[in-house]
Amino acid sequence: MTSAAAHPAHGPLDPCPQAIELYERALRQGGIGSQDASAVPCLTESGLFRPPGEAPDHHRPDPAHAVPARLEPVPPALALHRLLRTTTDHVVRERQYGERLAEAFAPLTRIDARRAPAADRNPAVRVVSGTGRINAAITEAMTGAARELLCVQPNLHYSDSRGAAAQVVAMDRDQALLDRGGRIRTLYQHTQRQMPLVLARYEQLRGDAEARSLDEVTDRLIVVDRDVAFIPAGADGRLALEVRHPALVEFLAATFDRLWWQATPMYPQTVHRPSLNGVTPRQRAIAGLLVEGHTDAVIADRLGMNIRTARVHIAKLAATLGSESRAQLGYLIGRSGILDRGA
Repeated sequence: MTSAAAHPAHGPLDPCPQAIELYERALRQGGIGSQDASAVPCLTESGLFRPPGEAPDHHRPDPAHAVPARLEPVPPALALHRLLRTTTDHVVRERQYGERLAEAFAPLTRIDARRAPAADRNPAVRVVSGTGRINAAITEAMTGAARELLCVQPNLHYSDSRGAAAQVVAMDRDQALLDRGGRIRTLYQHTQRQMPLVLARYEQLRGDAEARSLDEVTDRLIVVDRDVAFIPAGADGRLALEVRHPALVEFLAATFDRLWWQATPMYPQTVHRPSLNGVTPRQRAIAGLLVEGHTDAVIADRLGMNIRTARVHIAKLAATLGSESRAQLGYLIGRSGILDRGA
């Protein structure tokens, strides 16, 4: 038998192999004696056992209390639930602690930044947390901008209050750049060409502002004067990377340029893409994703539309090509040559 002195030190939320072995034996035998348990102190600390007759939902035994002559194993499902709940509570407390630290040190880092060398004040890549701070960082970057602003704006929804609010915040700083003689180039998805939020933006801007659209665009991208760029660092829009490394910024700007020349003008002049043999440009984009094997949900997400609209387009495409099944549709798309003619 392993001695108590040899028992490795560890937290009560991480039962050791000896504890698990005794717990398994107790489950098979209906319990173990206190003498066996004494060599493995974490048995009672981790809540894997209870005294005979104790209610199943009783809290974990206090290790300071005397251990009874015989211990009964807590059902595994209940023991696991207790351990996971304790772990979750610990994680929540740690996150709250981290948030308090970040809030307390935010003004202190600004003081330190004013004393730091210029290279340290403008790191190559900086994480910006929170929508308010992200907007403030973009506004600060644009304050001294004089040449251009490049933007990629993914699909915006009317229910997305953050998107609508961001448009309002951006109007003043965008107009200020135009007033200084700069220019603005923005890429949208085709689904946004007729959105009131987008149209109203360009009706209000005065200056060299252009917009084009693509079936698919990258995630949100902002490049200011080809000196600094902002890209998302999380799916919920609350984290962003401020990029100042010249090579990275140039790469992002070059990516924008390639997409720009493939895009269809939508402002100030509108170009309507022609249909080919009864297949619309939107249906050609869907056809390209269909032959890649994507589901309706993925197609809808990538093209910025709801799944019902995507299915309507798929049905119309199938009717145009004379398809009677999904498998046949892929074959007919390939044979039709519609993907070889460009969008």
